[in-house]
Amino acid sequence: MNINGKKIVLVGSGFVGMSFAYAALNQNVCDEFVIIDIDKEKANGEVMDLNHGLAFAQSNMEITTGEYTDCKDADIVVICAGVAQKEGETRVALLKRNAAVFESIIHPITESGFKGIFLVATNPVDIMTKITKELSGFPAQRVIGTGTTLDSARLRYLLGEYFDIDPKSVHAYVIGEHGDSEFVPWSQAMIGTKPIETICRQHEQYKHTDLENIGNQVRTAAYEIIKAKKATYYGIGMAIVRICKAILNNEKSILTISCQMRGEYELQEVYLGMPCIVDNTGARNIVRLSLTRSELANLQASADFLTQTYREIQTEN
Repeated sequence: MNINGKKIVLVGSGFVGMSFAYAALNQNVCDEFVIIDIDKEKANGEVMDLNHGLAFAQSNMEITTGEYTDCKDADIVVICAGVAQKEGETRVALLKRNAAVFESIIHPITESGFKGIFLVATNPVDIMTKITKELSGFPAQRVIGTGTTLDSARLRYLLGEYFDIDPKSVHAYVIGEHGDSEFVPWSQAMIGTKPIETICRQHEQYKHTDLENIGNQVRTAAYEIIKAKKATYYGIGMAIVRICKAILNNEKSILTISCQMRGEYELQEVYLGMPCIVDNTGARNIVRLSLTRSELANLQASADFLTQTYREIQTEN
């Protein structure tokens, strides 16, 4: 770790990476922020642009471009790098290309002597986080992804609108794959200390069909944003900041990061978005939920999909 202060290295200066960097600067997340990108000219330009705003920020963050050797004393390496999908390219083919990109990234990071925590944001994040764990050889606790952190924030926002309540008072999660098989375990959703399902039973203006529609809106939100503006980056950038703060400040906060299942719900090895206690060791513990039978089936289906996809990457020529 960096003995001189909190240090983050960002790999990838695309829209997501720079939305994270901008949010990190404004929230004064760390003391030292290093950006690495294969396009060094772009990385230099981004660093210049960020540094020119330091006079207006509540931060004295040192922002520089760097090399993989700079990861040696970093607390967190955030990975936002990846390749875009080509027209007609299959999901598995895209994953294989991104796996090759990650191989070129992870090995020099570990060779630098990095002993911190990997935080992966590249999609499909659950698969890419597992790939990072396998390539790095790091303990699963120290390799995490953004998971369904943003999905859960979207859910809380929409439920806050629906119930006319501050989203910070809404306690509900999206779990499973960060993708089409994700779902909301409504049995665990609460406003304050009151279950949302109880509120729906007691007040006829609130309907379970409306909740299902909200769940669908969360699941399809990224598609809507991409249709309107070609990409999503502000929300995920802020989600990355939130996770970094939980790590750097040893918060022990519960966030729905992508973490490796280690026997919970009889699942092994697969990475899923699950509520987890996040502290300066990474994913400290998964919070066990009292899921219903149908929710357990949804979780198993999500895990099966991710496991099968990972196997296809390993076996396709």
